[in-house]
Amino acid sequence: MQRTPLYDTHVAMGGRMVEFAGYGLPVQYPSGPLVEHHAVRTAAGIFDIDHMGQFELAGPDADLFLQLVQVWDIDQMALHDAHYSLLLYNDATVIDDIFLYKLDDRWLVIVNAANRAKDLAWLQAQTLGFDLTLVDRSDELCMLALQGPKAEQILQRLTKADLSKVATRTAIEFELDGFAAIAGRTGYTGEDGFELYIPAGRAVEFWNNLLAAGKEDGLLACGLAARDSLRFEACMPLYGHELAATINPLEARMGWTVSWHKDFIGRDALLKVKLETPQRLLVGFEMVEKAVAREHYDIAVDGQIVGHVTSGMKSPTLDKFLGMALVPAPYGAVGAEFDVLVRGQPKRARVVKRPFYKPRYK
Repeated sequence: MQRTPLYDTHVAMGGRMVEFAGYGLPVQYPSGPLVEHHAVRTAAGIFDIDHMGQFELAGPDADLFLQLVQVWDIDQMALHDAHYSLLLYNDATVIDDIFLYKLDDRWLVIVNAANRAKDLAWLQAQTLGFDLTLVDRSDELCMLALQGPKAEQILQRLTKADLSKVATRTAIEFELDGFAAIAGRTGYTGEDGFELYIPAGRAVEFWNNLLAAGKEDGLLACGLAARDSLRFEACMPLYGHELAATINPLEARMGWTVSWHKDFIGRDALLKVKLETPQRLLVGFEMVEKAVAREHYDIAVDGQIVGHVTSGMKSPTLDKFLGMALVPAPYGAVGAEFDVLVRGQPKRARVVKRPFYKPRYK
C-alpha cells in the first residue's frame, strides 16, 4: 500500500486510514464524515487527494496530440484555462475522466488514482509519430483540494496573489506559502474552491499552515467519506460507478464534454451511439419508500432486472434517500418509476432532476 506525504500526519490527527486505489488515506477524522460534509457546505474543508495522477505534456506536437486523445476541443481554451474531459477507447467506452490545465509552456493532465498506470501506458502508446514529452509528475507534486465558500479567503492569507481574479475553471501559477505552486479553481464537491499542486516535500508544512490559517473560519480536514457524499449530491461521476470501460459518455449524460466538430479516438463509435440513441441512461432518483439504495443494487421493472444503482446514500444536505442508476432509456425521464432491490426486497423509486444539490461556484 502506497502512502502520500501526509500519511503520518493523518494518523497523528486521528484519521481512520483505509486503502483506496492502492493508497492509505483517511476515510474520516474524529469529527466524523457528517460534520466534515457540512463544514465544506458552510465553511471549508481540506482533502488529501495526492493519490491522483498528474501528467505533464509538452513539446511542439503537444496540442495536436491532446486534441486526438481526448474529447474536448482544446483550441477553445485560453492560457491558464482548465477543463474537464474524457479519454475514450476506440469503442467509445471511457478509459478515464480527466482534467486539463493549459499552463505557460505545458499541459497538466489530472487522472484518477486507480487509472494512473493504465492511463499513462495508453497515452504513451498513442505518442508514436508525435514530437512531445509525456512525464508522470505524480510523485513530485502533492495534490490537495481546498473546498467551500470560505476557501478563497483562507487561501488568500498564504499568498500575495489576488485570488479573487482567478475565475472558475481557470488556473494560476503563483507563490504560495513561500514556494511555487499551481492552483486550479476546480473541485469535486459542488462548492467553490481550489485544487492545489505543491512540492511534495512541502506538503506537511503547508497542510499544517493551511489548517492554522483557516481555523477561525471553521476549516476542517476531511476524509474520503465526506468527499464521496459531497460529489454525490452534486451528481459528479466517480470512475468505476457512473463512468467505466463498459459505459460510454452518452449513456452517462456526459455529451456536454464532447466536441463533435473535431476528431478524437472513439469518435466514430460514439457517433454511432448518438445516431442510434443510447439504449440506457444514467438517472438520478429519490426513494419513494424509505430505504438506502447502495451501489450495485439491482433495478427492476415488473419484477425483471433492467439496470443497477451506480451510487446511493442518504443525502446529508438534503436529508433525502437518493441515488444514481443506469436504466433503460424509456425510464430515463423525470417522473419515471422503478423498483430498487434493497437486500432483495423491491422498494419504489422515482426519477428526479440532477444534480440533487446545485453547485455553487464563484
